[in-house]
This record gives sequence, structure tokens and C-alpha cells, in this order.
Amino acid sequence: MGRTFAAALLIASFSCSAGFAKTVMTETIPVTPTEETQSAPIPSEELSVPASGENQQAPSPPETQAGSDEDGAPPQVLYNTSVLPKPVSRMHSQLREAALLGDMERLRMVLESNELPPTLSFGEIEDPIDFLKSSSGDGEGYEILAILADTLDAGFVHVDAGTPQEMYVWPYFARYPLDNLAPDQKVEMFRIVTAGDFAEMQEFGAWTFYRVGIGPDGTLHYFVAGD
Repeated sequence: MGRTFAAALLIASFSCSAGFAKTVMTETIPVTPTEETQSAPIPSEELSVPASGENQQAPSPPETQAGSDEDGAPPQVLYNTSVLPKPVSRMHSQLREAALLGDMERLRMVLESNELPPTLSFGEIEDPIDFLKSSSGDGEGYEILAILADTLDAGFVHVDAGTPQEMYVWPYFARYPLDNLAPDQKVEMFRIVTAGDFAEMQEFGAWTFYRVGIGPDGTLHYFVAGD
């Protein structure tokens, strides 16, 4: 439906000598609206207001999808620890906190609270903390705690789901084909190991640096390096 603009111009001219006024005729001009002047309806979704209490936080960064174990492709790499079962998340947090605090005795408490002694070496050890200190380049355990923290901050994988060997493993490189690493994954890996370490592992054919394995019930199964 068009808009109508009425243009009216009335000019009155008064003459002291003549004593009359002139009137100009009025003309109506129809104007047809263009597409630009027509208002488009607002989508209904833009008018909706989130319900009270609805999560309005920004979405978590997307997880790296690397394929499925069933078809032989690399496993799915996960970064969002909120997907972890509560017992796994609790063990992960306790280990990471002890590592970041640089507190070997706190780490001892975490290890002793475990359902069974975790594997820290493929050989026989007596005291776990003494062993970790002796394995640390500084002799006090700080280097090994830094390695533990970096390992737990890396991406992880959930492997062997539904079997007795089900495990959450950090870093994911321990269960990922090293020859398939993308450039950004290599940068991530070199935050944990050196180029020399990587070359040796490529030659060996598997990840041999430190890794952490936590069962779905929260049991720490291993924090170990080697083959």
C-alpha cells in the first residue's frame, strides 16, 4: 500500500492597493514504495530471550576430531576436561595441583590415596617419591613435576572404552600415530619433548616419553616413561 504525499502550497499576497489574495491549486502526488523502503520482518529467533538460568557462556573451543579407532584412523583427541568422569577429573586435578605447587609430599599423598600403587617404572622401586626425585634432572623432583604438569595440560584420548583396559591417557601422542601429526600438533608435542626425543621415538615407532593413564574409576594406573 503506497504512501501519499499531499503537497499544498498556499500563497497569499496582500496588496494595499488591490486588496485581494491569490490561491495556488493543490495537487496530490502518489508515491510507490521501493524494495528498500519496505521493512522486512524480524526473524522470530532474534526476538526470543533465553530462559532464566540458561547457559549463555561462549562455546568451548572445538575438539580435534581425528577419526575412529574402529576404522583404523587416529583416535579422537580431547581437550575439554569437563567431559571426564568425576573420579577421573578428581585424580587429574589432584595430580596437576601437586605438580604446579612443586610439592613432592603432596604428590605422595595423591599416590598413596590410590587404590593400588601406580606404575612409575618398569623396574623395581622402593619409595615412589625418592624414585621420582632420582629420575629428575635437578635431583629434587622439580623437573619431573614440570613434566607431569605439561603432560596433564596436553590433549588426551579415551581408549579401549567398555573393556577392562579402558583408560584416559595423557598426552594423546602416546596413542597417536606420530607420522600423522599435523604442524600444529608437532608444535604442541615439542612443548613436552625435544626434537632429539622425537627423532628417537620415530625410529622406535612409538611414544616412549612420559604418559599418564587414569582408569574410569579414577585410579591412576601409571605415570611412566619408556617402552
